[in-house]
Amino acid sequence: MPTFVYMTRCDGCGQCVDICPSDIMHIDKTLRRAYNIEPNMCWECYSCVKACPHQAIDVRGYADFAPLGHSVRVIRDEDKGTIAWRIKFRNGKKDMELLAPITTKPWGTCIPQLADEAAPSGDMRDSHLLFNEPKYVAMNDNALATLKSNGLSLKEGVYY
Repeated sequence: MPTFVYMTRCDGCGQCVDICPSDIMHIDKTLRRAYNIEPNMCWECYSCVKACPHQAIDVRGYADFAPLGHSVRVIRDEDKGTIAWRIKFRNGKKDMELLAPITTKPWGTCIPQLADEAAPSGDMRDSHLLFNEPKYVAMNDNALATLKSNGLSLKEGVYY
């Protein structure tokens, strides 16, 4: 089941339209509200949900963390740098809140500029590894780094 829009909360800002990778979120010209024009084609990536400043878009959660008859509310808090997924179960008595850090970075800060990188050597080209994979995957002594080895610690269910 795809995302859907609460018309009473939507103000037609278009942020969901701009971010939808499958180009199925549109603004109704008469009502000036967003809607999903092709629900079957929704990738369920929830980009529109995370981008909506008014929490006007609701989602279906997967059965592994939310049973049928529930509702999922997504609240993006830029000041705290978190996204909270709040699940309300159909009996109305149980709530679950999952908190995750916002991991998006400003445009152009994540991918290194290839022009600044040294050309790969013949050994690198013949290797099964991708370009600079050991460097960017943080492989030390042919072992993958762990969260602990990177100095991260768990606080309230989120690694910092």
